[in-house]
Amino acid sequence: MPEKDTPIAAQNKPCAVEVEAGKTYFWCACGQSQRQPFCDGSHKQTTLTPVKFVAEETRRVFLCGCKKTANAPYCDGTHKSV
Repeated sequence: MPEKDTPIAAQNKPCAVEVEAGKTYFWCACGQSQRQPFCDGSHKQTTLTPVKFVAEETRRVFLCGCKKTANAPYCDGTHKSV
C-alpha cells in the first residue's frame, strides 16, 4: 500500500479522453481508481482528494496518468522524466 499522501502512477503516459462542454469531472489524484483517469472513491484510504474540473468545450483532452503533473488534471509531460 502506498503512503497515504503519495500518489501512485496509474500508467506512465497520458490518458486520452473525450470530455463534454459544461460537464463536471473528477480526476483521480491518488492513482488507485479502477476507473482511470477518473475517481471511483479509492482515495478515501489516503489523504489525497480528486481534482474537480469542468470541461470548457467538447473535445479530446490528455489527462495525467503518472499523477505527477504540475498542471493537474492535464498531462504536462512529466511522465517522460519519472
